[in-house]
Amino acid sequence: MVLPLLLAVTVGLVWLLAVGAAQVRTVDAARETARAVARGDPVPEAVQRGRRVAPPGSTVTVHDDGGLVTAVVVGRVAGPGGLFRLPAATVSADAVAASEEAGGVTGSGPAP
Repeated sequence: MVLPLLLAVTVGLVWLLAVGAAQVRTVDAARETARAVARGDPVPEAVQRGRRVAPPGSTVTVHDDGGLVTAVVVGRVAGPGGLFRLPAATVSADAVAASEEAGGVTGSGPAP
């Protein structure tokens, strides 16, 4: 009687670990995409880079307000199949990066 309970707990814990790993990948994908667009990379190229980092089947969107770039990544993690039918989990993350100035960084360093 204890064996099915242990199996259910193990499956649940493995699924939670999969959701946690997917969340970390989603955060990394959003950060990578926002930084790439803020550096001046083409948006389609940056979105492709984000999709490579994100969990499979995720959507990556970018909003550029002129001074700030926001990348939003949304993905789903399917629940384990078989005897246990847990629902799919949705993971999402967004990242904001300041656009870099063309021609270099301006600052208040010492005059030459």
